[in-house]
Amino acid sequence: MTEIVRLYQGDCRSIMRGLDASSIDLCITSPPYDDLRTYTEDVPKFSSVVWEESLSLIFDLLTPGGCCIWIVADATKGGSESGNSFRQVLYAQSVGFNIHDTMIWDKGSFTAVGTLAHRYASVFEYMFVLSKGRPKTFNPIRDRINKHAGKKKSGTIRLANGSMKAFSSSGVLSDVGQRYNVWSIPPDKKNKAHPAVFPLALVRDHVLSWSNAGDVVLDPFMGSGTSGIAAVSLGRRFIGIEASSRYYAAAKARISASTPKQDDEDSHHD
Repeated sequence: MTEIVRLYQGDCRSIMRGLDASSIDLCITSPPYDDLRTYTEDVPKFSSVVWEESLSLIFDLLTPGGCCIWIVADATKGGSESGNSFRQVLYAQSVGFNIHDTMIWDKGSFTAVGTLAHRYASVFEYMFVLSKGRPKTFNPIRDRINKHAGKKKSGTIRLANGSMKAFSSSGVLSDVGQRYNVWSIPPDKKNKAHPAVFPLALVRDHVLSWSNAGDVVLDPFMGSGTSGIAAVSLGRRFIGIEASSRYYAAAKARISASTPKQDDEDSHHD
């Protein structure tokens, strides 16, 4: 039977070096960026060395046309945002990634650590879609309510010289349209297994968008395993890596509980 799930505990860099090149169709992850949360002691500090090596290894692991969804934000210290999100994505570009899209996760509420005395509340994170060449898969989600549904299609585009040009169209507008690149999804406040939890809907929608059934999905900073639950529930294979023994145990239990009759391989790396 084809292996469905492989879970590893240890430093993702050493483990990724042991995986086959060009074997991953999609990577989706949110690394422990900018010390915005308190993790267990066995989670390595997310220094520039860690994210540079991680991004380089992810690029090598992706199949041509594969994508990496890199979800990060910036800490504010000494009155300035760190800018590390931008440093990371520009480094990714330097190793060969295309910055295919800069998407926004609108969390809808103020969940970050910070002050409101001198700035507006931050309610979003970046979702950088990094691709190895042109993405080989795009399954657009169509759930945006169209307020002009039933009306005749029409519209204009702005040309380089600033003038407007009507684009040809026929038929009427449907009830729903393709989603935009700002996704409004509330955080998961029920899962207490990890201090920074992915909402299942967020991961699920990225897995649907950028991969197909049977593809291999990697999360090198797996946390409590939400990415694995989303991947396997959609018929993808999953490789998850987590440094913390506590979070690894939580991820293993959660993925196992949501995946009946799976083949599961556990590996531990010092």
